[in-house]
Amino acid sequence: MAVHSLAVLSLLCALTFLVVEPHQAFGSSHGSFGPIGNTVIAPPAGLCAAAVVVHGYKCQEFEVRTDDGYILSMQRIPQGRAGGSAKNKQPVLLQHGVLVDGMTWLLTSPDESLALMLADSGFDVWIANTRGTRFSRQHVTYAPTNPEYWNWTWDELVTNDLPAVIGFVSSQTGQKIHYVGHSLGTLTALASFSEGKQVENVKSAVLLSPIAYLSHMTTALGVAASKAFVGEITTMFGLAEFNPKEKPVADFLKALCAEPGVDCYDLLTAITGKNCCLNASTVEPFLKNEPQSTATKNLVHLAQTVRDGILTKYDYGNVNYNEEHYGKSKPPAYNLSNIPHNLPLFLSYGGQDALSDVRDVQTLLDSLKFHDLDKLNVQYIKDYAHADFIMGVTAKDVVYNQVIEFFRRQYH
Repeated sequence: MAVHSLAVLSLLCALTFLVVEPHQAFGSSHGSFGPIGNTVIAPPAGLCAAAVVVHGYKCQEFEVRTDDGYILSMQRIPQGRAGGSAKNKQPVLLQHGVLVDGMTWLLTSPDESLALMLADSGFDVWIANTRGTRFSRQHVTYAPTNPEYWNWTWDELVTNDLPAVIGFVSSQTGQKIHYVGHSLGTLTALASFSEGKQVENVKSAVLLSPIAYLSHMTTALGVAASKAFVGEITTMFGLAEFNPKEKPVADFLKALCAEPGVDCYDLLTAITGKNCCLNASTVEPFLKNEPQSTATKNLVHLAQTVRDGILTKYDYGNVNYNEEHYGKSKPPAYNLSNIPHNLPLFLSYGGQDALSDVRDVQTLLDSLKFHDLDKLNVQYIKDYAHADFIMGVTAKDVVYNQVIEFFRRQYH
């Protein structure tokens, strides 16, 4: 039951806090501001204040409740710097990956940030923040200090978080949405679409560094990570929350870094592959803001996905438990070929990406082989690795302009 890369590797973003002097974060967890529910809120140090309003954009904060009681923070950038009304603008929802939050989309300058470029291009931009990250740490019953708060995997993101945020944006705007996901934000979308969840509210989807099949990780940390075991992760930490800033997790990651041949000082390359297009102005805000917590159980599920080579719901590792949850001895698979063939998709992947490996993307594309040809758009960028898609100084010209043009083609 070896943990092959993503389960521990994706999280090794955590190591930034071990090898780089920590900085003050741009925001912090906040309590409830106003009634719980789908209401506009105004936290004193939310994402809007930290990274949007400072650049001259209007920004609104929302709270959205999931069916299982989590209260998620969302931000809306209704217009660009030039102003204008948000009425009838096409809504775009941005969904980040694992161990980061909505700040992912705001790490670069306004002219280079996908979120702000979309706003300036006339779109109504919405940013999601997954449960457990700093702006989404509320629940109707549990505090984050309660292990029950962390009793979830990306299955729950598929069944609860995505439907909540997509449904909320659609209901607020009265329109179908365009979706953009990066890394884990692509996996949850693909799984959700394959089960027909919220597809009626989605006009098109952009998948950057798509993650689905995870059998070909090529990171320098892979050997070290593979020495961990799925069953050991929980007992090793004794923690339901995987918080890279806490000592048990930090000690574990330090041990991985001590493995021969593992160079944690070249962290982003070790984890994501050789990014071509990062500079200090983008990496510094990343180090100030990330990583974020996730559920240890979520990482176990990711490890299972890598280990088994197929995409299934969480395996409880016990026939009786699986029978209890699924009515069968093994967890059911997500069948990506069930994604509606007429859903417009734009996939962009990199030749240097050590997490979204080219061979795994090809397996994903094979599962989409019956997709309508005029609805499937694929971009391959030879020199790009995982972080280039969200922090690359050339991403505006290489990727984002194509994303905006793709969305504009869906106006019919």
